[in-house]
Amino acid sequence: MSKIFKFGEDVAGYDIPVLNEREIRAASGILFLMMFISIMVVILTNNFLLLKYAVIIFLTDILIRVLVSPRFAPSLIIGRLIVRNQVPEYVGAQQKKFAWVIGIVLAVVMFALQVVVNSYSPITGIICLICLIFLFFETAFGICIGCKMYSLIYKEKAQYCPGEVCEVKDKQDIQKTSKFQVLIVLGFVAYIFVAVTLFQENFSVPPYDLLGIDGTHEVK
Repeated sequence: MSKIFKFGEDVAGYDIPVLNEREIRAASGILFLMMFISIMVVILTNNFLLLKYAVIIFLTDILIRVLVSPRFAPSLIIGRLIVRNQVPEYVGAQQKKFAWVIGIVLAVVMFALQVVVNSYSPITGIICLICLIFLFFETAFGICIGCKMYSLIYKEKAQYCPGEVCEVKDKQDIQKTSKFQVLIVLGFVAYIFVAVTLFQENFSVPPYDLLGIDGTHEVK
């Protein structure tokens, strides 16, 4: 029984239970895509059916992670299959558990308001946005926001963080950003702002069917 209800894996060379960050990021990407598509359907069609299913799937998956074991969570199993040929990157299990408990709290509120009460409000909108941000940062940047909160709340230092961010070390030259590079980013933002200002009226005009396939527009 203890092997079933166990959070984290025992790996030689690590003195605490760990998880594979690569499969966690893959699972986060899967959940992010599911939630993003569901939310876009709501925004574009005002149909909440897909979002309700997504909330149930998200809540069930994360409950399995925390209350049973991450090894039995469907999204993590799929993530493991996807990255099975990649060398594992081990991270401390304890901070991940804390982050996923935050996810449970958010998902339970969403389930109660969206599925049980069948309502929508700024509360559900904000929760959806928070979930998307958490999932996006995990899958795109390897940054676990919940894990960072763990380090702030608990005095004990998190161990085995992704990319060794828990360890105090000097940045290598390839990691450093010069003032000129920062100016490039700021200049690019200004360039986008100018482009939007100058071409907004033209860009807002719907494009016509160049080949006249749909028969609704004629080329002039």
